[in-house]
Amino acid sequence: MTFQSLISLKVLAFLALAASGHASTTVPRANAGNAHFSANVEVQVRALPNAPSGYTPTGGDCPSDRPRIRSASQLSSNETSWLEVRRNKTIDPMRELLGRLNITGFDAAGYISNHAQNSSALPNVGIAMSGGGYRALMNGGGALQAFDIREENSTSSGHLGGLLQSATYLAGLSGGGWLVGSIFLNNFTSISALINEKESSVWDFSNSILKGPATGGIQILDTAQYFNEISNDVNDKADNGFNTSITDYWGRALSYQFINATDGGPAYTWSSIALEDQFMNGDTPLPLLVADSRAPDVQLVGGNATVYEFNPWEFGTFDPTTYGFAPLEYLGSEFSSGVLPSDKQCVRGFDNAGYVMGTSSSLFNALTVQVDGLDIPDAAKTFVTKILADLGDDDNDIADYSPNPFFGFRNSSNEFSQTKRLTLVDGGEDLQNIPLHPLIQPDRHVDVIFAVDSSADTSNWPNGTALVATYERSLTDLSNGTSFPAVPGQNTFVNLGLNSRPTFFGCNSSNTTSPTPLVVYIPNFPYVAFSNVSTSTLSYNDSMREAVVRNGYESATMGNATADAQWPTCVGCAILSRSLERTGTTVPDVCQQCFRNYCWDGTVNNTAPAAYEPTLRGNAIKVTSAAIGRGRIDGASLAAVVVMTAIIAAIF
Repeated sequence: MTFQSLISLKVLAFLALAASGHASTTVPRANAGNAHFSANVEVQVRALPNAPSGYTPTGGDCPSDRPRIRSASQLSSNETSWLEVRRNKTIDPMRELLGRLNITGFDAAGYISNHAQNSSALPNVGIAMSGGGYRALMNGGGALQAFDIREENSTSSGHLGGLLQSATYLAGLSGGGWLVGSIFLNNFTSISALINEKESSVWDFSNSILKGPATGGIQILDTAQYFNEISNDVNDKADNGFNTSITDYWGRALSYQFINATDGGPAYTWSSIALEDQFMNGDTPLPLLVADSRAPDVQLVGGNATVYEFNPWEFGTFDPTTYGFAPLEYLGSEFSSGVLPSDKQCVRGFDNAGYVMGTSSSLFNALTVQVDGLDIPDAAKTFVTKILADLGDDDNDIADYSPNPFFGFRNSSNEFSQTKRLTLVDGGEDLQNIPLHPLIQPDRHVDVIFAVDSSADTSNWPNGTALVATYERSLTDLSNGTSFPAVPGQNTFVNLGLNSRPTFFGCNSSNTTSPTPLVVYIPNFPYVAFSNVSTSTLSYNDSMREAVVRNGYESATMGNATADAQWPTCVGCAILSRSLERTGTTVPDVCQQCFRNYCWDGTVNNTAPAAYEPTLRGNAIKVTSAAIGRGRIDGASLAAVVVMTAIIAAIF
């Protein structure tokens, strides 16, 4: 058996183990007739599967202007040019949105019209979707559904439709990255369309991603074929001279789950988003995914890890360590000291869309230290530990970006400058589980960030840890000019209920020495469903999926303003806040009241909180039984794993 086949065996055996086990549960269910789930935009197959050889990165001729690594001292020319188009495209939806949010005593629509000739004076909106596996995907999906003007009833009283169309940036990591990718890789479709496609649902989670798509869905493969196709793709990449890791398998599985294309769209790349008409015309926000670097011989990632971003044109970081960006389309090319030598080919296809999503959610290194806490038999723990240890020993428990595009670049500060291998992991491993880093970069001038938090900090509910991590990092040398509003510790979040309702941070911009966005924190909270499902749960029936999505909608709108009739107005005030400052416009009285109600006022309570057990704020609706598989592993399941391992060994 070859080395690559041995890795295939280890990885697929691990995936098979993770896929085994079933259980049932009962959770509040979304009403199947709810208008929020009415699709107005059909899912369409992407027009740009543009990798030259499917999943396999392939070298070829370079353009006359050979690609190179650029300094992160400013935005790319591509982004700067695109922003001129996009900012103008946000004017009409923002005017319509603010005009119906009932900002009493203030002509919000007129304000936008009066400043329409100077888009830099207008609000610059970012949206950030946290990690948290399928929980984050679905809860964040509900929030995006609430923000999307295409969704039925989203412009009714108490709703927030149009916020998505008013946003310049949409960032995600891990499960939130799957959400962002699923939308953009299917022609910027709506959440309802992903759920309600007539013939098949892209978001069909009835089968675990580690078992394979359900027969009759967008993919028609049985589990054996599924594993075989994934392994063949990864082996082809390895045979072409590229390092592979567990993230290659994970990324291919994600593609089958989230891309509406045959065989999981092996030729779909993240950089092809930049070639789509909707994006080029500025009709969508700019999608950003986040991943952390993991230094060699380091198992767990700390707060000093370099944070990398993927945008449609580039891969890189504003951090003072690497402080550079590589052209995303040409990842896999052998850059050296910032240039591509004349005797080297231009490689294309390395930035496979599933691999990019998989990179942002590559948590396998962290699993090694969590095995003892798993609710599985000791024999299963031993088995899992052995597989993970083998992967770790081979440094294959990461996402491998070899050849390292930043080899020889910024030798004095770049910890990877002298190694041909760049290794990345889940963007939340440094505890910054909300992708705020790309949105607080000074050159992007973001005014307000709607931060949707689906983290599993306490009983699978958030407690502000992600905000705390970003704030603490902003106080270090790694911040490199970024600024983030002060936030309290996690105990205060829970004790003051800041994780139980939306809260504004950074309302008083005079408290910071440099421009700082206002952060609208929207935590996952049970309105109509207990949406705190486990990150490790990988299958859901339709009713549970719709319940979590619906709950995300309710959390973002505060129950369509039933929890607070003034909430939509306060959203409008948050959007306008920094713009009003720039234009010297008096803050409306109603907005001042909103800021008194929703801004954190600096109060702290650091006493240890009681166990966090929130109750439903709205009316519970039932979910059908056997909604999800908990992934518990019993003796029979472990035996099934052994059988699966034997099958895999026979195949390879």
